[in-house]
This record gives sequence, C-alpha cells and structure tokens, in this order.
Amino acid sequence: MADPDAAVTDTHPLVFHAAATGKLGPRAAAFFRRCEAREAILYVPMPVIWECSLLARVARVNLRRSVREFFRDLFSNPAYQPIDLTPEEIFAADELRFTRDPFDALICAAAKTAGLPLITRDSDIRASGVVTVIW
Repeated sequence: MADPDAAVTDTHPLVFHAAATGKLGPRAAAFFRRCEAREAILYVPMPVIWECSLLARVARVNLRRSVREFFRDLFSNPAYQPIDLTPEEIFAADELRFTRDPFDALICAAAKTAGLPLITRDSDIRASGVVTVIW
C-alpha cells in the first residue's frame, strides 16, 4: 500500500506519539512524522478523546496537562482533525462482531465510514480485516 495522505488513529498510537515512547511501528511513526510536517492528515475519532480522558483520570497515561489542553494543543496543528460521531458510525460499530470493546468498535467504524486506514497495533482489529491497518 502506498503511503496514504490521511488516516484515522486508535488511542494507543496517539498516546505513544505524544509521549515519544518509541513504541510506534515503523509505518505508524513515519505517518506521524508526515503529520508533524503537515504532509498528511490524521483524524482523531471522538472515542479516542474520551478514552484518553478515562485513561488520564485513572493515571494510566500522563498527558502532562489536562485532556482539554492536550487536545487543544494537538488540534492547533491542522494535520490533526477531530471526527465527530454520527449515527452512521454508531450503526456501523453495532454491526461489528469481532470485538466487545465499544471504543474499538467505534474507532473502527470511524475509519471504515471515512474509507481510511486505521493506525493501530491492536491484533484483534488487524485480524478482523474490517479496516486497512497501518503499523
């Protein structure tokens, strides 16, 4: 697959990128570098924002600022764009049967509805074949 101009992110790649952990796969890291250079667009589904909020609340991730400030800073770069949930994505998520995780279902539905690849290392998502995966 050629390098896409746009993709959707799962929660963990966004957190890995923000923390500069080096845990991103090579293609995912390259995509984030292109976003930072404003050469590609990364769409952030609302469930990713909510999941980051929950993870920060229980100290599973450290965003080094409030969730609101983190996403305000992220979205100040036009290469990062939020995706609102629509009824179509809710219905598409409901029809996915490979996972019981509502976040994964909604994030996959956002990528599928947008017709874009998903940045994720999640093995269940990758095995499902529901979306094209970048990692």
